[in-house]
Amino acid sequence: MRYGYWAPVFGGWLRNVPDEGMEASWSYMSRLVRRSEEIGYDLTLIAELTMNDTKGRDAPALDAWSTAAGLAAVTRSIELMVAVRPNFHQPALFAKQAANIDQMSGGRLALNVVSSWWADEATSYGLQFDKHDDRYARTSEWLKVVDGLWREPRFSFEGRYYRTENAILEPKPASKPRPVIYAGGESEAAKTLISTQCDAYVMHGDSPEVIGEKIADMRERRERAGGPPMQFGMAAYAIVRDSEAEARREVERITDMGGKPPPGFDNFEQWLSGTELEREMKIQEYSVTNRGLRPRLIGTPEQIREKVEAYQAAGLDLLLLQFSPQYEEMERFSAQVIRPETRARPQNAAA
Repeated sequence: MRYGYWAPVFGGWLRNVPDEGMEASWSYMSRLVRRSEEIGYDLTLIAELTMNDTKGRDAPALDAWSTAAGLAAVTRSIELMVAVRPNFHQPALFAKQAANIDQMSGGRLALNVVSSWWADEATSYGLQFDKHDDRYARTSEWLKVVDGLWREPRFSFEGRYYRTENAILEPKPASKPRPVIYAGGESEAAKTLISTQCDAYVMHGDSPEVIGEKIADMRERRERAGGPPMQFGMAAYAIVRDSEAEARREVERITDMGGKPPPGFDNFEQWLSGTELEREMKIQEYSVTNRGLRPRLIGTPEQIREKVEAYQAAGLDLLLLQFSPQYEEMERFSAQVIRPETRARPQNAAA
């Protein structure tokens, strides 16, 4: 299993805990990601939203791509999976920008292509927001342009959304044949796109049984499309404690809304209406982003390692973890689950 984590670009992952002790700042981010390389993490996912979906739209949120460029310069080994939304980026110019960041990192850039869901965010920035299946049609063309520019000496394209004429992109990305392209989605349009144009499928959190079914479905689609084997990742919120009772108390703390939903819940209905989810989403689950509580990576180190083994058996390659507070809990998880033989001593996050 590879271990990744969500970079805290929004200052946390809990919609009903206002201050998680992990500010949305370059200082905190760079310190945390550099430390993560030292304690066994393979990848960080840098989400892209211009407004803060977790803490409320008025709260700070770091820009994904300038943050990624900074991290490329100050890290050595960690894979940088950076989210990108096609309706926010002209594809030819984006391909140039991303190729440069991949060169800066020595070939450690990866994309997480997201076909958007937040209509208010797009319209507030004066950007196009398409209907659901149109978003995936746009994404398909967008990927063709980016991939063509990364691979071809000159690239021309004529489509419904985008056009290039003998475009040149040099230098190419350091990653060969291209940076890995991850994407997620549960609709038929999303699965068709991912199985034919992407390299890896990332899922919201769920049980090993449900994840295994999704992996089997995508493998079959990929085989029909004639592509190489895919990678599979899943989001999960992790709580590791010395006892089950301690872990349960932490779950109660992070899901307690105190009678009134806080600002981070403002977008709940819009998020549901902008997606095609396969299973009902409960508002209590929404207190933690990305359905992070469903995998139940909660309990003692032994219980969590047993659950990780179940996901491996189901075909999962990558866990995309969330923690709160990030620095301290990331250290604890590494010491007790990823590398228990080292028993790494947590460092002060301010050090």
